[in-house]
Amino acid sequence: MQFVVTGYDGDDAQALERRLHKREEHLKLAEKMKSQGRLLFATALLDENEKMVGSILVVDFANRDDVDAWLKTEPYVTGKVWLKVDVRPCRVAPMFQPA
Repeated sequence: MQFVVTGYDGDDAQALERRLHKREEHLKLAEKMKSQGRLLFATALLDENEKMVGSILVVDFANRDDVDAWLKTEPYVTGKVWLKVDVRPCRVAPMFQPA
């Protein structure tokens, strides 16, 4: 089952610093998830000054419980980068599915 996950960074003065501190760890996990077929797409959300303020990921897990289990290990969650996370089921169109 596919899900769109939107993580919203805090808007405090240290938010970007927390993101940059956890970025390498976050990207390492993302690479692992992509190789496992779990991560289908990801992008950073930007503000009007092109500063990173959040993320959107499209993931593929068996169920919502598995998504929640991953989020408990996601560096942007454990590192308090994403202070609000929205998870919604979705269906990626066949033309965008991995080959």
